[in-house]
Amino acid sequence: MLLTQLAAHKDVIIAALAVINTVALCLCAYDKSAAMSKKSRIPEKTLLSFAIAFGSAGMLVGMYLFRHKTRKPAFFITVPVMLVLHAIVLYKAGIIS
Repeated sequence: MLLTQLAAHKDVIIAALAVINTVALCLCAYDKSAAMSKKSRIPEKTLLSFAIAFGSAGMLVGMYLFRHKTRKPAFFITVPVMLVLHAIVLYKAGIIS
């Protein structure tokens, strides 16, 4: 029932996904820049939280585009797994086909 209700708001959900994935990508870019210039960093918990909150695509792109967090198991395992799970949920909800 919930999945059917979500499909009724497909445009809003796609817009929200675009926003959260853009933010996740930007956070990854900022954290990489901060790491290189030895500035204050974004906590790993925050980065992973965005990935878990349907920002996994943006985080995965950022990880490989900026070569950031690609050696940390918490990231190179969690982020792709979340992307697959998110795709399944969105497919089952009728948001993507």
